[in-house]
Amino acid sequence: MTEPTPAEAIKAELRRDLVAAMKRGAKAEMALLRQLVAALDNAEAVPLAETRPAAVHHLFGAGTAEAERRHLTLDDIEALLRWEIDARLEAAAEFARLGVDTRAEALTAEVELIRRYVGG
Repeated sequence: MTEPTPAEAIKAELRRDLVAAMKRGAKAEMALLRQLVAALDNAEAVPLAETRPAAVHHLFGAGTAEAERRHLTLDDIEALLRWEIDARLEAAAEFARLGVDTRAEALTAEVELIRRYVGG
């Protein structure tokens, strides 16, 4: 059995936490965890080549339609999570400046949740 990649390990942790949030009915936490999993999935996507055939035919179930994925390093994942944190902190500051305190507080709570997944 192979050791999971850092992205696989963090996504597994996010999914476990998502299930726990679902059991508690924590809707805001569920939404954020889904966003983080999607952000990691998107970061693993390999850009399409500039030129590709008009149509590619695959046999159903042959596994030939599987797209290759990038293998994210721990540094890649931490950079992505830090970007998510920075974006929320910036938005929270702007909402606070505008007097929309409830939204600023919600974004700050999301930042604290994301920080659980960022090392050191």
